[in-house]
Amino acid sequence: MTDSRKVQRLGPSTLAITLPSDWVREFEVKKGDELSLTQLKSGVMAVSPASATYQKPTATIHVEHMNSSTIERAIIAQYVLGRRVIYIKNAVTLNSEIINAIYKAETQLMGLGVVEETPNAIVINCSIDPTDFNLNDLLTRLEITGRTMRDESINAFMTGNKDMAQRALNRENQANKIFLLLLRLIYISYQNPVVAHSVGFEDVFPLISYRSIAKNLELTADDSEDIANKVLESDAHTIDLDTGTSKTLLKLVEKVDDLTYNAVQSVVTFDFGIAVTCRDLFSEINQLGESLISEASPMTNVDLLLLTEVLHSLTRSAGYAMRNVEIATNLSLNQNSEYVSIE
Repeated sequence: MTDSRKVQRLGPSTLAITLPSDWVREFEVKKGDELSLTQLKSGVMAVSPASATYQKPTATIHVEHMNSSTIERAIIAQYVLGRRVIYIKNAVTLNSEIINAIYKAETQLMGLGVVEETPNAIVINCSIDPTDFNLNDLLTRLEITGRTMRDESINAFMTGNKDMAQRALNRENQANKIFLLLLRLIYISYQNPVVAHSVGFEDVFPLISYRSIAKNLELTADDSEDIANKVLESDAHTIDLDTGTSKTLLKLVEKVDDLTYNAVQSVVTFDFGIAVTCRDLFSEINQLGESLISEASPMTNVDLLLLTEVLHSLTRSAGYAMRNVEIATNLSLNQNSEYVSIE
C-alpha cells in the first residue's frame, strides 16, 4: 500500500502526520496505544504496533489428495514461508503414512513441534521468534558446519575411517536445519522491515541475495556428504596415496576451507578487499587440483576414480564459494568505500 500524508505542526517544535484508516483498522490501533518507530536505511521510518512487530497467519494443509512426500514438502514450505501454526487436516482419520510424514518433516525443522493431535488433525507450532536471530551469524554457522563436514569426510577418505565418515553425515541434518531456518528468516524479514532491522539489516535489498548465498552453502555441505558416502560405500577398501599426493590433497582442502570462510566473511562484512583475495585463492585451488592428478604416483583405476571424484567435489565447493564472492562483490560495491563513491 502506498499513501501520502501532509506533515502538520502541533506546536513550536512538534510535527505530526495522521495514520491511514485502513492500516489502523487492520492492526486495531486505538487512541493511547504505543507504536514502534524503527529508523531504517535511506531515511525510511517503519511504523508498527509495539505489541506485535511480527504476526503471520496460520496455514491449513488439507491432505486428502496428498501422498507422504507431498505432505512433508508442504509442511516444509509453510515453515519456510514463516507460519507460526500449521494445521494438518484430513476428511477421515489420519493413517500411519500421513502421521509418519508429519513427524518426519518436524525432525527436519528447527523450533517446530506437534502441540495437538486428534484422529483427523494435527497441529504444529513454530516456537522460534525471528528477532532472536542474526542472519549473518546463521550464515557463518552454516559455513562452519559445512567446513567441519568437509574436513571430517576428507579425513575419513584418507584413512578409511567409517566412523569419521558417519560423523560428517550426521552433521548434514544440522546443515539442512540451519538452511531452512535461514530461508524462513529471509522470507519474514523481506516482508517485514522491522524484523529485518532486528536480524541485522537496515535495508532489505541484500536479502535478495541472501537466499542464493544460503543455497550455495547448503550445496557445499552436500559435496562433503558425497565424499563421506563414498567412504561408507567402499566396503573395506582404503585408498593408497603416496606422501606427495596426500600433502597436495590436504593443502587443497586447506585452501578450499580458507575460500569458503573468506567468501562468507566478504558477504557479512561487505568487504570488497576480501572478495579480491578470494579470487587469488580460487586460482591456487585450480592449480592444486590439476597437479593432484597429474603428479600423483601410479595407482589402481579404482583409487584414481575415487581421487578424481573427491577432487570434483572439492572444486565444486570452491565454485559455490566463488558464487558467493560474486554476490559479495555486488553488495560491497553498492556502498561508499575506498573503492567506490556513490552520489
